[in-house]
Amino acid sequence: MATAGARNYNFNEMTYSPKATTFFLNTNDDAQAVTLSIYDAGIDGKVLKKVELKRVKGSKSEWTGKVKGDLKGKFYTFNVKYNGAYMGETPGIFAKAVGVNGRRGAIIDLATTNPDGWDDDKRPAIALKDHIIYEMHHRDFSIARNINLDPKVTVKRASTNYPGKFMALTEDWATSHLKELGVNAVHVLPSYDYASIDETHLDLNRYNWGYDPLNYNVPEGGYSTNPYDPATRNREFKLMVQALHRAGIRVILDVVYNHTFNIDNGNFQRTCPGTFYRKNADGSWSNGSGCGNETASEQEIMRQYMIESVKYWINEYHIDGFRFDLMGVHDIETMNQIASMVHSIDPTMLVYGEGWSAGSCAYPQEKLAMKAHMKQVPEVAAFSDDLRDALRGPWDGDDKAAFLGGLPGFEESIKFGIVGAIEHPQVNYKKVNYSKEPYALEPTQMIAYVSCHDDMCLVDRLRASVPGLKNNEKELIKLDLLAQTAVFTSQGIPFMLSGEELLRDKKGVHNSFESPDSINRLDWNGRIKHPEVFDYYKNLIALRKHHEGFRLGSAELVRRHLEFLPVDGDCLVAYRLKNLSQVGDKWNNIIVILNGNNVKKTVNVPRSTYTIVGDGTVIDEKGFYTLTTGDIIVPARSAIIMHD
Repeated sequence: MATAGARNYNFNEMTYSPKATTFFLNTNDDAQAVTLSIYDAGIDGKVLKKVELKRVKGSKSEWTGKVKGDLKGKFYTFNVKYNGAYMGETPGIFAKAVGVNGRRGAIIDLATTNPDGWDDDKRPAIALKDHIIYEMHHRDFSIARNINLDPKVTVKRASTNYPGKFMALTEDWATSHLKELGVNAVHVLPSYDYASIDETHLDLNRYNWGYDPLNYNVPEGGYSTNPYDPATRNREFKLMVQALHRAGIRVILDVVYNHTFNIDNGNFQRTCPGTFYRKNADGSWSNGSGCGNETASEQEIMRQYMIESVKYWINEYHIDGFRFDLMGVHDIETMNQIASMVHSIDPTMLVYGEGWSAGSCAYPQEKLAMKAHMKQVPEVAAFSDDLRDALRGPWDGDDKAAFLGGLPGFEESIKFGIVGAIEHPQVNYKKVNYSKEPYALEPTQMIAYVSCHDDMCLVDRLRASVPGLKNNEKELIKLDLLAQTAVFTSQGIPFMLSGEELLRDKKGVHNSFESPDSINRLDWNGRIKHPEVFDYYKNLIALRKHHEGFRLGSAELVRRHLEFLPVDGDCLVAYRLKNLSQVGDKWNNIIVILNGNNVKKTVNVPRSTYTIVGDGTVIDEKGFYTLTTGDIIVPARSAIIMHD
């Protein structure tokens, strides 16, 4: 899918057949030679065969060669010569299978990695507006499933045979938990082959989130049961996707195309030096990623690479959506082309990302896919840091509170998040914390959240920023539930961090990207210790699913059916979803009131007979009681949800 008049790149670097294997590589025009080396093993050992690839006729930058015989089970590398010197061995830039630690490509028949029934695997039918996203790290989710972390809690539960692996998500206990919770899309943190984990020493239990790409198109070996066997990781990843699909859950892949693990030893630089990265005017590497390098999505080879990589994950692994790390590093045109390609396959697949960068990029900011530019990227969504920080406090200070801490001045930012970052006549955009105008054309362009893998998780942030919570679990839980009520009743697409339903903490660690399991793992005792938290999350999600009013999916419908009610005082937001029978909701009018104060408040509402279904501690769609009133008392640090 190249721009008109642009060159079409071929990224199919290895094509296997029992009679011969064909190799192909794109280089820069000034490459002098390409040497192919064949190995018997994925690591160590001597070269079995060396072959000099030849230029494709009529091309300066395409190289190919064919090796006869059945090479299945062997490994390969390319080595490209520039200015009289070889750059170093690489599996290429688009390896689809690799050996341990990803330094050599693997020669396999990909069709043999398909599990039984793979051809019949179907994407669960979920509209864009109906997604409920659960972000997880493979190791966090299952590594402590077999461990009783609290001797005071005796739990009989299903154990896992695959702690920390892709395969844990194929087990009944895992899919049952997700189904009971009610989420329908699992966002897995980077699952491609990344560089920071030594797959030859997994016994050392090193940990990383995986935002250090090595081979973008191969599953990570550390999450497989055998990283030495190239087919295992590919097959087990597919088994994971298949199991989640059978449970009615989509799989969203976290992709990190904005930077690589490093430059000089990376596959891009060893293949096409200088082509895949941006430079500053003085010749230094641009660092908008904050990781020492920044890729150049505006370059045709990188743009096509990203498009083909995303397409490959859809076609080969049946991935259902993509989350782009530091999307603000990528240019608008590239993101539009990716979204167009994805939605040509299935218009219900989510494409979203972080609408910011980690530093200044060596590319005009007005051309980057920043959150402020989402109107120019209409098929892509962005995280709402406006809502997140209005609830919990600013990103640059863990000890600073906001609405949940009873601080005034964040009400308009909450309202901005409630409407899904669209234009709404009752939002005063001058008072919104970051976005001084709507950034979304439709509410499905906003991802609503209060916590994710980055920064402190919700429990830790509340303890750090709100006085008196460290030893007051009851008040902590009230604020936790209030935060998620704002998220899951928002018109944007709701997103939660795995384990929040278990009242997860990370011992106060802000950036746990390489912290040990003792910090990152989920404590499954949380289902026993805090059943009221899990039940609230479960019932809140069910409430959203059952009522069209919470997910109108259209800016026009939000403006027509959502009105904010007047309130007397700060840290108080109230709104009514009205005339919902027009959109097929069985409740005609729903009122939601969010009280961030540490004292109860009275809010005047349109006079009617209401059924209370949420009181800040429990949600029950059948209702607790009814009352006929024009006033409602909202308990401190609570949310009221009711309908007439």
